[in-house]
Amino acid sequence: YLKISKLALAFAIIHSKPPGKSSKEYIEYLAKAVSKLDFGWKWKVEVLEAEVLRLRQELLLNRISPRFCLENRKQDTSAETLLDQESINPTSYSSQLEDSGCDVCNDSAFDSFGTASDFHQSKHTVSTSKHWLERVPPLNLCHTSEEQSLTAPVQFLQRLLEIRKLSEGGILQADFSELENDSFTICNSVSQLLDGLTVFYNSPKFPAPSFLTEGVCVLISLITDTKLSNHVLKKCFKKMEEFKKNLIQIILRNRSVNRFQALHSVSQTLGLLGRNNILRNSLILLLLSEVRQFAELLLQAYQVQSVYDITQYENIFLLCMILEQLLQNETQESNISSSDYGGEEKIKFLKNLDQIILLLSDEFPLFSLYLWRVSVLLNSGQMQ
Repeated sequence: YLKISKLALAFAIIHSKPPGKSSKEYIEYLAKAVSKLDFGWKWKVEVLEAEVLRLRQELLLNRISPRFCLENRKQDTSAETLLDQESINPTSYSSQLEDSGCDVCNDSAFDSFGTASDFHQSKHTVSTSKHWLERVPPLNLCHTSEEQSLTAPVQFLQRLLEIRKLSEGGILQADFSELENDSFTICNSVSQLLDGLTVFYNSPKFPAPSFLTEGVCVLISLITDTKLSNHVLKKCFKKMEEFKKNLIQIILRNRSVNRFQALHSVSQTLGLLGRNNILRNSLILLLLSEVRQFAELLLQAYQVQSVYDITQYENIFLLCMILEQLLQNETQESNISSSDYGGEEKIKFLKNLDQIILLLSDEFPLFSLYLWRVSVLLNSGQMQ
């Protein structure tokens, strides 16, 4: 029946074509006309879906804390004092713009996720929690399409975090069990935030827009909050995994000449995500897999004297640095056993690693050194 219908439609188009046009030209004209209509409907649907999500976000916040006013909140001195005590301060991206971005071998480049004090006390920081009460506008759709991908979910999640802080200080009563009853809203909001960050990391702009920095701050605040992170990770773990994989591929595949500014921002975000114990395990697995695969490809190219990807070779060091820092943090904290992440992937990484290091050490001494340092951390007494 479907084939007959398609054949009948084809004959109808051929018979109705205007004079002076071939059947192919007429079909292409009709296809363009229909695609324009589809685009218009798709745009309307996206606007309506965004409005529905906004209303669901407001409804969820109202259910969590009915006293929390979304549009006309009074500035409470005690509330501001409470929020001042909790600042989430990842290193400001503006500090990366002071040079050409080519210097990535200094020790300070990765200090931001080496110790916890850097995360809270960095001199070049952007605080998103300090002025929430007076700064955040009401939820709305009055942004450009580019900003909307981040601004809308950021505003909702900022309010969720604000309620969390106010309830923790006894200023508001809040029922966060409502997050269990409305998984759609929280999942879609987090997904929008992650997709928006991925888009900007794929096509970075300098200087980094403020809403990009706020998006990273809100994401880190969300997954480090002891009460909210369980709700978020339970519902959005797969999306978080996809986000981490995308960031890793952005680092590996970036081929622009002056790419290190953008890659430094991506590596910082990965390192900050690794502060969460649950995300850290899977991130270590992903990094071990990527570094192992590249080491095997590099060894194969060296043995047959073939050309290897020099750009990917330069980019792989960022992954090695992140991996080393995560393993060092894991060793220092010693709160998760190696069996959680060290199964098959750890065995694959360590298999024949000594031979690979020996063969590559003369031609690629720095990369071999990183492989050795990672292997030492994996085999240390704390990691057994």
